[in-house]
Formats: sequence, structure tokens, C-alpha cells
Amino acid sequence: MPPRTLASLAHALSAASDLEAALVALDEALAELDRSARISLIRYDERRELFKDALVPNSTGGVDRVSVGTTLDHLPSAIREQLIHGGAFADLGDDSEQYARLLGVAQSPDDGLLALRGLTSDGNLAAVLSLFEPRRMFGTRVMERFGAYAALFDLAFARFADREARGEAVRTLEDVTHRVHEEYLRKLGLLEQQLVAARDSAQQTAAQLDASQLLGLEREAEQQREEARQANRRAGVIEGQVAASVDQLERAHIELHRRSEGLRQKTRSLYLIDRVLALDSVTSDPRRLVDGLVALLADDLQAQRCSLMLRAPEPYTLFLAASRGLPPEVAEGMRIHFGQGVAGTVAARREPLLVQDVAVAGSHPFLKDQYFTTGSFISFPLIYHRELVGVVNLTNRARHGVYVEEDVERVRLLAMVIAIIAARAALPERLAEAIRVR
Repeated sequence: MPPRTLASLAHALSAASDLEAALVALDEALAELDRSARISLIRYDERRELFKDALVPNSTGGVDRVSVGTTLDHLPSAIREQLIHGGAFADLGDDSEQYARLLGVAQSPDDGLLALRGLTSDGNLAAVLSLFEPRRMFGTRVMERFGAYAALFDLAFARFADREARGEAVRTLEDVTHRVHEEYLRKLGLLEQQLVAARDSAQQTAAQLDASQLLGLEREAEQQREEARQANRRAGVIEGQVAASVDQLERAHIELHRRSEGLRQKTRSLYLIDRVLALDSVTSDPRRLVDGLVALLADDLQAQRCSLMLRAPEPYTLFLAASRGLPPEVAEGMRIHFGQGVAGTVAARREPLLVQDVAVAGSHPFLKDQYFTTGSFISFPLIYHRELVGVVNLTNRARHGVYVEEDVERVRLLAMVIAIIAARAALPERLAEAIRVR
């Protein structure tokens, strides 16, 4: 298995189907840092103020459950405060072995150090992530190197906590609705029985009753009917409340989906930046580097056509350094002056350009290009220390898609990294010498 990086861990956590799978992914990442260190997730019951059990990854890729049954008050007050606020590991130092046994996460051998990190849900403590590492005389603590991994797991834990809370709310709402409906049907049936019995009794004794008695029976029957109408109105109110609750639940689900999608996009950006930096670290060939950068940009933004233009040695001039999907007559090394075409305009203004519909952008020369099919493109300047390094262009989004503002923000982050790499590797100067600029 290749070493698990922050980007690959983020991808594994976003793909995890449940909390146990996410904990196993975190344990695998810890094994890359130190195979003798161990983690566990101790779940906390806020209503009972009790640590109820611990989830401990095992050697077979699964998770064991260990009963705990201790309270938060057993921990030192300073540690409790850190756990309640979350966000960082709390070190138990020389008392590590004692509290490891108390929390059910004792390891063999016992001589080690225990650190705890609180995980919160809606501002309240929901669980504690424990890290037990061997005691060493020299070197950096695993706790210090593991902090970024634990922060990624904190995001995944919040996602699963929201999912569990939503499921619990749905089950509770269904139970309440079922009980209310059963009670409504029971009372309505009882009232109908009473009304039928009163009518039968009135018919059987009508000949024997005088007018006053008959009037009393009619009033009683009318009262029963009124009670039935009131019961119907109450049932209608309850049904309205249930419908409002279901609507609120649907809106909460939509918001949760939106946040999950935002987290997925951030994870994807982090993964792509990691790939760009990895590409820069493994090759010194400027030709391979720019080809790799263009390929990464095109794949991530689903661009059927992508080009990277760098600043030429001549003043106010760009040259085509690398491309994918351009027309055959457009060769590498072709020059464009500032202010010429879309790329030249972006270079002169140093501002990104997003076009979603070419029907309202008739001044763009891309309109005359037979390979331009979707009517949507992004052109973005590469700037490093206030100096223009080049311009990237993306168009013809796959499956006839349209680029939006969120895509521009993703390109902004990637363009900053590419500009830094291009400037530090002197790509404009080195490629200008290697390519025969026309």
C-alpha cells in the first residue's frame, strides 16, 4: 500500500460509508507515521455524562468495541476543558498509563504516552480520539505529527454525526406521527360508536318518550357530533405541524448536502494541489512539467481544450508553452501580444475572465474557432509577486457543461500554485530557449 498522504486520507474519509470505516482509514494513516502507535474513538453520552464505549481498530481491518463506563469527571480539570473545546490533543504525560486503563485503551507494553482530542457536535462533546504512543527518549512525538490527520478525521466525524442526528430525527418524527394518528382513529371510532348507540336507543324508545326526553337525546347527539368535529380540527392541526416538521427536515437535508459537496470540492482541490507539488518535486524537465500541469488542469476542470501561455522574453508578449486539444494549426511557441485575443486581454488587465454564454460575448475571437463548441470558457492570469508569469485557458467543458463562479475560485487556487512553481523553476526563460517561438 502506498504511503497515505493528507490528500489521500481526505479522499478515503470522504468515501467512507460509516464511522468505523473512517476510523480504520485514520488508523492506516497512523501506521505510516508509527506502527507501534494506536488510536481509538471513545464515544461520549452527554445526557448521562458518561463515556459509554471505545471503538478500537484491530489487525484484520475491522473495529472492536470495548465497554468503558467512566465519567468525564474522572479526568483532570485542565484535560476536561481541552476536550470540551476540541481542536487539539491534550497530553496526559506521566499519568498516561493510569488513564489509558481507566478509558479502556491500555496498550501493551504499558510504558507509553496518552493524548486525547475532543470531537464536538453542535458545540457539545460527542467523542474523544485517543492516541497511545510508545515513550521515546529522542525524536518528535507522534502526537505532533498526527495533528493534521486528526483534524481531517474531525471533519468526517462531524459529517457522520449530522447523518446520525438526521436519522434519529426522522425516526422520532415517524413515531410521533404514528402515535397521534392511532389516537385520533381510536377516539373517532369511539365517538362513532356512541353516536350509533344513541341513535338506536332513540329509535327503540321514541314511542315511549315524551317530547322533552327526545329533545335531550337530540342535544346529546349534537354534542357528540361537535366533539367529533373538534377532534377532526385537532387532527388537522397536528397534521399541519407534522408537515411543517417534515419540510424543516428536508431543508436541513439540503443544507447538509450542500456542506458535504463543499467539503468534497475542498478535498478535491487539496488532492490536486498535492499532485501538482508532487509533479514539481519529481521532475526537473520544464517540458514534462508544463505538460503535466496542463493535463492536471484539463482533467480536474473537465476541459476538452486547455492551454498554458508564459511570458516571452520580448516585452508585452506571451508564447504558447503547452496545450491539449487545440486546433492542429496552432503550434507551440506561437506568440500573442498583450491585448490580443482573450489571453492577451487577460494578460493586459491581469483579471480573470469567465464567459458562460458566447451569445452575449460577441467580441471574443474564440467565436470564430470551429473547435469552440460549448459557449463557456475561463481565462486566468498567473501572477507571482505582482509579476505576470503567464495565462491559463480552459474551454469546451465535457458533457456540454458550463463553467460557473465556483470553477473560477478553484482555478484561482490552482493558478496561484502553478504561478509559484513556474516562477521558482524559471519556466518562461527555460522554455523560451527550448521552443522555437514563431
